[in-house]
Amino acid sequence: MFCRAFHLACALLLSRITRVTAAVKCSSNAISKPSVFGAEVLNLTSSTITDYEGIAGNDVCYVVVTITHPGSGDRVNNYIALPLTGWNGRFQGIGGGGYAAGTLENAANQTVLGYSTGATDAGHDTTAAATGDASPWALISPGNVNQYLLLNFAHRSLHDMTVIGKAISESFYGRPVQYSYWNGCSTGGREGLAIAQYYPSDYDGILADAPAVQWNDFTPAQQWPFTVENNEGYAPPPCEFDAVVAAVIEACDGLDGLVDGVISAPGLCTFEAQSLVGKQYICDEDGSSRTFQQKTADVVDKIWQGARTPENQFLWYGLIKGANFSSLATNLPNSSVPQPFPISDSWIRGFIAKNLSFDTANVSYAEFADIFLQGHLQYDSIIGDASPDLRPFKRNGGKMITWQGLADGVINPQGTQLYYRKVLALDASAHDFYRQFYSPGIGHCGGGTGVVPIDPIAQLRAWVENGTTPRHLSAASPYPVNASSAAVVSTTNVRFLDLCPYPQVNIYKGNGDPALASSVIF
Repeated sequence: MFCRAFHLACALLLSRITRVTAAVKCSSNAISKPSVFGAEVLNLTSSTITDYEGIAGNDVCYVVVTITHPGSGDRVNNYIALPLTGWNGRFQGIGGGGYAAGTLENAANQTVLGYSTGATDAGHDTTAAATGDASPWALISPGNVNQYLLLNFAHRSLHDMTVIGKAISESFYGRPVQYSYWNGCSTGGREGLAIAQYYPSDYDGILADAPAVQWNDFTPAQQWPFTVENNEGYAPPPCEFDAVVAAVIEACDGLDGLVDGVISAPGLCTFEAQSLVGKQYICDEDGSSRTFQQKTADVVDKIWQGARTPENQFLWYGLIKGANFSSLATNLPNSSVPQPFPISDSWIRGFIAKNLSFDTANVSYAEFADIFLQGHLQYDSIIGDASPDLRPFKRNGGKMITWQGLADGVINPQGTQLYYRKVLALDASAHDFYRQFYSPGIGHCGGGTGVVPIDPIAQLRAWVENGTTPRHLSAASPYPVNASSAAVVSTTNVRFLDLCPYPQVNIYKGNGDPALASSVIF
């Protein structure tokens, strides 16, 4: 009778009791220390966090497990967030960005959905790593690379964290993880592919977006625009680069049959900056009218062409046409002096030159080609991440989705597509377990004027658990899901689009709703 009369108060009381009980379980004494093959657990701490990352009701047990690999001299922190209530029986590993191996806080909206989540710092200085700086850990001493920490970053710590995350989840909830998923973009995307290659049974589903895969190719290639500007003796101002981007979009936008302000078929775009020489453009910075110069066209076309040897042999892709130059070709503040991209610059100084004082601004085209070669010779066995053999992952029943923006100005999607073609060449049926999707107008891991996939983790989960093959990836702009709470918000004035799976391309048929798969030719 009491509960019937005061059912709301009763429910609140029961909820509070449940949370208090879960909080008691969060004591470090109540959580079993995990066993990690090849590593020693140094410490386990835990604490209860309410409204985790500012999301109301997102209460978690936050566990930190510190390990070391005997003989390596490392100290690796693994972070596990466990929902106090409503666990869905699933664990989600969270990837990182730059040299940060994992950033758990960015996935707080996954714990509110019921996932236990995990990430690792791989034994690195996370603050510097997140800015693309590997200098705090790259070298033991000048000339001597810390290969143990590089191995951690490459893949070892990802597996350790996964073992720890699953074990902690089982200890806390009293039952094993039912399904496990990886979720990462950029470095996190590379990590997802590395896991599929090295540890094919770790995850049931992997979301590997805009992956920094084929590390020893694309990482030095990110320094190509900086090298071009220094060798050509000219760094175009930002507004000139912006005018070039506007011109190439205008020239190649309609190649997919629809003029919508983005390039959907960059492979068909043959526009060259040479065609702009002598033409006028308006500089957005000050509204002045300026003229495209020959030296601008030379720099832009070399950047688009991509890294080459002095003999003009292909090394790696350049900036994809339609992407902004602002990440890889930028100047020092209030200056016309080129600024290197921090991730590639740190890689060359720390791991190739093995000298943090090495001046990359003086690298010639010939020296650049040598740097490119040395990366492969020295590090393919550690952080190559380029094996196309995903058949063990397939045999374990794994499913994987990659999506990337076709205006990605950090990682050229052509490199990602090349990797997928290699996978298909080895296994013609790879499409049955691994699919790639490309979003026109979207930059690196999001941003831009195109559409972004709607909750791809949910689409991956449906593939893994229900066998629902993603024939297309539903996307929208602006994104109709609140990034903090994962709640659907207003869809008014939202543009939707079905992204077709690579190697198909969205080509508008000329009739029907261009947002629908039925209105495009794949």
